[in-house]
Amino acid sequence: MALKIKANVVAPTDPLPLDEQLAFSLYGALMAINRTYKPWLDELGVTYPQYLVLSTLWEDDGQTITAIADRLALEPSSITPLVKRLEQADLLGRKRNSADERQVHVRLTDKGRSLRTQTRRLTETLGRRSGMTHEQLVALNGQIKALRDAFARPLGQASSAGTKVRSAESG
Repeated sequence: MALKIKANVVAPTDPLPLDEQLAFSLYGALMAINRTYKPWLDELGVTYPQYLVLSTLWEDDGQTITAIADRLALEPSSITPLVKRLEQADLLGRKRNSADERQVHVRLTDKGRSLRTQTRRLTETLGRRSGMTHEQLVALNGQIKALRDAFARPLGQASSAGTKVRSAESG
């Protein structure tokens, strides 16, 4: 059994209490953000994963299912059912590439494009609920992306993320 110095201090051999675990804090934040988004997304008639597919197409319309999956760090087999439901809602359309039938291109419909303006409320609500300034949220997002990228790299591969975060903070 590990020796504890104070009642609230954990010895190095003990697991960290939940509130000190980064993954638990990130998970809790994600759940709280999703609960904030849910009423707005329900009103729009889409789920959060569907919203991510739409957001990918709002950035660059006409992508393949594989490109959407790559952008969202998911498998194409996870994207296909989302795209089918969005197509049934007339928010996008699919078309097979005539030169390579394995490729399915996805394009927003007029209805899908018009939905984008309504999602601005999501960003505004998130900013307001966070109690953070726009600049603080941008900085936090940059740090979280650097963390995500660090964990996405193969084990042992060098990281330049610390340099990126420091330069973002100083600039």
